[in-house]
Amino acid sequence: MWIVGSGVLMSAIALVGAVTLVLSEATLQRILLPLVAFAAGSLLGGAFFHMLPVGIATGMSDVAVYGLVLAGFTVFFGLEQFLHWHHCHRAEIGCKKPLTYLILIGDALHNFLGGLAVAGTFLIDIRLGIVTWLAAAAHEVPQELGDFGVLVHGGWNRRQALLYNVLSALTFLAGGLIAYAASSRLDVSFLVPFAAGNFIYIGAVDLIPEVKTHAALRSSVVHFVAFVAGVLLMLAVKVALEP
Repeated sequence: MWIVGSGVLMSAIALVGAVTLVLSEATLQRILLPLVAFAAGSLLGGAFFHMLPVGIATGMSDVAVYGLVLAGFTVFFGLEQFLHWHHCHRAEIGCKKPLTYLILIGDALHNFLGGLAVAGTFLIDIRLGIVTWLAAAAHEVPQELGDFGVLVHGGWNRRQALLYNVLSALTFLAGGLIAYAASSRLDVSFLVPFAAGNFIYIGAVDLIPEVKTHAALRSSVVHFVAFVAGVLLMLAVKVALEP
């Protein structure tokens, strides 16, 4: 129930891109970049405060745990290198329609792997699954805003962009169901440190570079505060859920 519910909700987040149609570019940028910073903090906080401790507590060796973290990091690095989908998030000018398909393919694979990882955490502990899903959702909001804008700019009409964005997000549910089906045959606890590596990659490599350098001091301060807020949220959740 938790895996299916989280998958459906994650897919629904893809509809958030519709707000780009009613916002000015200036307003969108004021909202988007602080959201990116908040998502980065949430992802890193979720990885270090929740997922790594649980991975270590499963009884796996240190080499196995940190090797899986590195594997999760490396898989997402390879995925982005191969599909090259994330380069279009900022550069709407010059994005061609063929690249919109790469964005959808990359997003679908990313969501599938995310579904595997988040379902794995639900299978270990419901509370950990909730925290992991919240961190992943914080990342999805700014990503889906960017994806939707690029699809529309690349020639897709609004209905098509929304439909295919949601379809690519449904692979999150597919990954979750596959992890659930596999759990009866094998131990899926390895997915927790693997997902931590995914989160560290997204937060440190994709999101922080988007917000770390700005000419205006005020913008830098806002982004830093948003990042710290994301980290502190994950820390507060950990303190609240600990027995």
